[in-house]
Amino acid sequence: MDKYFTVSQINSYIKTLLQSDRNLTNIWVVGEISNYKLHTTGHSYFTLKDMDSLIRCVMFRSRNTRLKFKPENGMKVLAYGSVSVYEKDGSYQFYVETMEPFGLGALHIAYEQLREKLQKEGLFDAERKKKIPFLPSCIGVVTSKNGSVIKDIMNVTYRRFPTMKIVLFPVQVQGEMASYQIENALKLAEKLGICDVLIVARGGGSIEELWAFNEERTVRAISKCSIPVISAVGHETDFTLSDFAADLRAPTPSAAAELAVPELRHLKYTLETYLSKIQDIPLGNIMLKRKELDRVMHSAVFRRPLDIIQRENMNLGVMADKLNSLFAYGFEMKKQRFNNMKNVLHQLDPYKILERGYSVARKKDSSIIDSVSDISVGEVFEIHVKDGSFDARRENNNE
Repeated sequence: MDKYFTVSQINSYIKTLLQSDRNLTNIWVVGEISNYKLHTTGHSYFTLKDMDSLIRCVMFRSRNTRLKFKPENGMKVLAYGSVSVYEKDGSYQFYVETMEPFGLGALHIAYEQLREKLQKEGLFDAERKKKIPFLPSCIGVVTSKNGSVIKDIMNVTYRRFPTMKIVLFPVQVQGEMASYQIENALKLAEKLGICDVLIVARGGGSIEELWAFNEERTVRAISKCSIPVISAVGHETDFTLSDFAADLRAPTPSAAAELAVPELRHLKYTLETYLSKIQDIPLGNIMLKRKELDRVMHSAVFRRPLDIIQRENMNLGVMADKLNSLFAYGFEMKKQRFNNMKNVLHQLDPYKILERGYSVARKKDSSIIDSVSDISVGEVFEIHVKDGSFDARRENNNE
């Protein structure tokens, strides 16, 4: 034998062949997930199958964390990756780099999965919603420092209330770091303690562009925030999970500003109207109310309050005596009725009958013998008397 291969060499060679085959690298595979397991290391192991075959799959932690949905058994997916060999046991498997639900988009699945999870936890319950203050002294805005959103909010706010204070907490509103920055901005606003209400806002966009406001980190931060939060993400038809967690949802950032602050001009008009009504009250009405007040002040209640209190105290004492008498009478009647019932029950006690010289005959199955026909000749039975029992036998047939 001139040449031979080790097992490791064979597996390594097969791996090289598979990895160099363009038909087996960077390909999409459709199949149904089964035997899905997420290891403590963060790697996931599962199989993809169709009607006739299956293939083992591996997805490493670095790839798992980028998935927008939670893989589940029975879910049909489209997986992207390459076929290779696990050299230790010589098995070939599909190394998945990414995957998405087949048919429905991954983001749609992720949205519904997280919405159901947080709803079960009660994060969207109406009881958790905080009231938006009527007239805040300062508004905090969590959004990008660039773009039209902050400009729209400032324009609407200053038009409605020119002296209102606005604090901007600049954040990224899309991308991998957006949810972290939004969470930190909300925490900073709480720590500063100068804002009475917060607006979390972003302009319109695709579901991918708005996804930071569907991230679990963002949604939980909004729900946990001690300052009332108005969510204004996207257009009126866009609904994010942040909208459900916020204390109030606005269809647009401009609408959020209108909900956050009242219109100063309207407040002034309302105040002037009330002042005018007060000034228009006739002096005669004031004098009439003054006379009514004087009459009340000179009534017996105010002039001799001690007499009234003493009289009512006497009435209270009389009523207390009556209640005590009624209670004592009722108690005595109940006691007498109880004693009567006790005597009746005492007379019906079967042991009292035995004490008067009577006895009770019972068969061995404890049934009472109340007729000669109940027992046969020679049959043993029990006779119970006042101080015990003894066995007896029927000797003849006298009927």
